Amino acid sequence: MRLPIRVVLFDVYGTLFISAAGDIGTAQERNNAEAFQVALRASGFCPLRDGTGEWGMRLLDRTIRAVHARQRQEGISYPEIEIRQIWEQVLSLLQQEGWIQGDIGPEAVMRLAVEYECRVNPVWPMPGLQGTLQGLRERGIVLGIISNAQFFTPLLFPALLNRELNHLGFAPHLCTWSYLAREAKPSSRLFSPVLTRLERDGISPAQTLYVGNDCLNDMWPAAMLGWKTALFAGDRRSLRLREGEPRCAGVTPDLVVTDLRQLLSVPD
Repeated sequence: MRLPIRVVLFDVYGTLFISAAGDIGTAQERNNAEAFQVALRASGFCPLRDGTGEWGMRLLDRTIRAVHARQRQEGISYPEIEIRQIWEQVLSLLQQEGWIQGDIGPEAVMRLAVEYECRVNPVWPMPGLQGTLQGLRERGIVLGIISNAQFFTPLLFPALLNRELNHLGFAPHLCTWSYLAREAKPSSRLFSPVLTRLERDGISPAQTLYVGNDCLNDMWPAAMLGWKTALFAGDRRSLRLREGEPRCAGVTPDLVVTDLRQLLSVPD
């Protein structure tokens, strides 16, 4: 007899929220010097020289690459940054080199991170998101999140859905964010702790459904744990089929959905 689904776990960018860049982090690879400079001013910093945005973008990219390289040397296969630390380093360098004026405090750093992210990677709830979460919650299904993220990612929910994560049905102990783990998907360090917590709750892998838009970062690690998988193919910009990726060979999602509301039709 087939066990009912008791838990649904989600990716965030490209699954729960439309992402202009398709995922968090990818926007940092694009040339957004103007957005950088506008974000600086909006965060209370004063550019002192022409080309501050262009040089700032180079420093941002260089700093991220250096952190990733150091993490790989430490044996981390899928490195992840803490964006506040990155921005603090970039701002300090810009100030030391005479590019900007301004007080580099925690609030200013967080403001800059948000100002920049909103400009290069604006997001919006996927169609039917709130109704889907409510419908799952009303069926007694517990919700969780395993996602590449930064400190501002959890803030998307109260900002755009007007409700905190726990009020939307997300269990805090089933939410894992890459910036806290300092590893990115598809690292098992994001998925395995949730598996352990579910086992303690008496929930088996066959009772767990993971929903994501990326065959490598989402479907592969979830399938390796024995979870049911649903590939979200409702946004062409964020859909990652990863054709030709050896790790995805033989990984077939249990479901393919093009609208989040289709999850409400999954038999419980």
